[in-house]
Amino acid sequence: MEGFALRRWRHCTSKLHKRQICERLHKKVYSIINSEETSHELDDKFKFHSAFSDSRVRDHLAFRNIFSILFHYLPLPFKNHQTQRTNDLINTTTTKHSMSLYHETAAILTAAGPTATHGGSLKSRIFKDKSLKSPPAQVYALALETSKWSAILKEVVEASDLLKHERKLTPVLSLLLVHDLLLSKSGIALPATHGLRVSIERHKARLNSEFVRARIRRKCATLDALRTQVEIEARGGCPVHPRWIRVNTLKSTVEDQLATTFKGWEVAESVAEVIKAADAFDGQGRKGKKVIHIDGHIPNLIAACPGVADFTKTEAYKSGKIILQDKASCFPAYLLDPRPERDGDVMDTCAAPGNKTTHLAAIVHSRVEDNKAVVFDGRTGKKGKKGEERKQKGTTIFAFEKDPHRAKTLQKMVKTAGSDTFTVVNAGKDFLKVNPSDAKYRNVGALLLDPSCSGSGIVGRDDAPTLHLPSAPSSTSSSSTTKANPKGKQNNNKRKSPPTTTATETREQPPAKVLIDDDGVAIPVSSQADLEARIASLASFQLTLLQHAMSFPAAKRITYSTCSIHAGENEHVVLRALASDVAKRRGWRVLKREEQVEGMRRWDVRGEAEAMTLEGVTEGVTEEKEKEEVRDAVIRAYYRDDGRGVMGFFVAGFVRDGTIDDPVYLNGVEQQQEGEEGEEDPEGPFVRDEQGRIVRDENGIPTLKSTGKKAVDLKELEGDEESSVEYRIEGQEEEDEEEPYQRDGKGKIVRDDEGLPVLKEGRSWKVVKGGRGHKEEEVSDESGGASDSDEEEGGEDGDEWGGFDD
Repeated sequence: MEGFALRRWRHCTSKLHKRQICERLHKKVYSIINSEETSHELDDKFKFHSAFSDSRVRDHLAFRNIFSILFHYLPLPFKNHQTQRTNDLINTTTTKHSMSLYHETAAILTAAGPTATHGGSLKSRIFKDKSLKSPPAQVYALALETSKWSAILKEVVEASDLLKHERKLTPVLSLLLVHDLLLSKSGIALPATHGLRVSIERHKARLNSEFVRARIRRKCATLDALRTQVEIEARGGCPVHPRWIRVNTLKSTVEDQLATTFKGWEVAESVAEVIKAADAFDGQGRKGKKVIHIDGHIPNLIAACPGVADFTKTEAYKSGKIILQDKASCFPAYLLDPRPERDGDVMDTCAAPGNKTTHLAAIVHSRVEDNKAVVFDGRTGKKGKKGEERKQKGTTIFAFEKDPHRAKTLQKMVKTAGSDTFTVVNAGKDFLKVNPSDAKYRNVGALLLDPSCSGSGIVGRDDAPTLHLPSAPSSTSSSSTTKANPKGKQNNNKRKSPPTTTATETREQPPAKVLIDDDGVAIPVSSQADLEARIASLASFQLTLLQHAMSFPAAKRITYSTCSIHAGENEHVVLRALASDVAKRRGWRVLKREEQVEGMRRWDVRGEAEAMTLEGVTEGVTEEKEKEEVRDAVIRAYYRDDGRGVMGFFVAGFVRDGTIDDPVYLNGVEQQQEGEEGEEDPEGPFVRDEQGRIVRDENGIPTLKSTGKKAVDLKELEGDEESSVEYRIEGQEEEDEEEPYQRDGKGKIVRDDEGLPVLKEGRSWKVVKGGRGHKEEEVSDESGGASDSDEEEGGEDGDEWGGFDD
């Protein structure tokens, strides 16, 4: 109870006073239910938010508990007078919720509801749909469990001729209702007199007998044995995946969690024992045992038996003390091993939803003594003086996420995990558009890259088993009616049943193949060629991202990871990155196995040998030792029945010691050669002001972004002072402030074919070659420009100015 009732209840010591409070509260509840006011008016009138919503009552179970408390203190006559009315109101509310539950779940399973437009898994489609009247968790549980049992329920419905006798039922509704009748502890969640419930329960005996026959056909002696078989079939033969839980050392420790969240759980010696416990039954007949395993590769990581407990409802999860994160997903941050005294600041380039970002924060925090990082100069690679402290507290973690919606999730997770004090979230900002030479990133020495990928290694993405629908009633009844009524007259007294063949026929068709990436976006894949094209497109983006990370001036360590099992996104991207120009000029190489942190050194699943040969990249590598070194350096994980219990994953580390570097990267700018791959700067090569206009000197010559110098030095055009060139405008007084150039109707300077501005009438260009004491050569505005020899010399250098450009 909330609001005034709760406050008065707490301060009340008299039973009589409590009974009076309940009496008034009871009457107010009835006045609210029977009123026609809007939900907002009700909320303002009566603060009872935990029990009421737009549909008057949010949870009928909580409503029953309220009345059970009220009736304890109400006088007996009042109880007897109001009990029947109370039950009627509760049943009415329950009916509305239950009816919407079955119909909304049926619409989702047949893809006929509003969720048909949503992409992603069954779970994401249900929880993203804000139009559901029923609780999303209840809809998801009913849809998932019915799909698991649909093969058996299909046999039961067809053998009992349920759809033949009950024409009001659709195939999907029959599965949902029969599932709750036979398998749910509370039965069908509808009032006893409701039409749907009556239509199922009148065939209860036949349905139960057919269900027993189906169990015997599968050689299962008990219902528990049948449940185990159904679970295994629903997984498609795949192994059980344990629930991996990372203890957030920013807020807690493993010892604290073992004493609180996992109190009473048995600690196993291996992950295999946790997986085995998932199919076992505890002493109370419930599936799954409370078994956990403390991982030996990743610190502060625990594997728990799945399905035993809902950790999202625990205090530790809500407060950020534990984070649900797959073991393989912990590899990148752990392999990066950021150290403030060596790496300075850290950057997570594709951060949402925030698991890896918060893991980085926990590792960085564990490396810092007294929450103060050692000063690190990204340009010199040297530590600061003893006692010198950075302005910000500890190492800064820069997290980038270009999707604004996903960025909100990232911000929430960072705050919950307690790392928001030293994590800067760049919401809606694309990492590829970040300038590596920006002063605030001068100390970034470690970068974590986990870009978008095909998501082919993610466990549980296709979480909905295939739905087997019972066949619609045959047309035998209609044909027999035709024979009995040769005139073909229809019986208008009978109510026509809704057509059911469409849903069945549509569902029985083989589903189209789709590729769901790690962002939950479904992409149709009709052939192997489509899949290869999609992988190639992703690999191109991933390589661009990796090369961009390699161009940060102070960067010394990078981890690149995907949740994919395709070599095109994994080993091939690594090989292309190592062969790229930026890697060679800066001295980037793969992080060897013997250089990796201890837990990763002991992980024995490595790169694929057949992926080490890549056309156009590895032909120059004659030493097999070099290929083997790269293969042994990269790390893989597979979703297999091998006792590891992880999802499909790939991660590789890159390092450089700084002894080899191109000076242009030390200046924070990568030199772009003509014809080099990569996107051009949409603003051009010249410096612009706040209005987007090119900044020019008094001679109209712009400044290059890459060098900070003038595009053309007129005094040194010929190579020495004796042959310098100077452009002058004849016919204009020195004190004349009027602009000498002609402009068009839009206010832009008119230029000739050579790019020189066209002068106003009475003015002309004069070129002085060789400096003072040399003959002046006058050049008119029609033919003004550089000579052919000047153009040839200027064309040899990609940074030379090629004419004016607005």
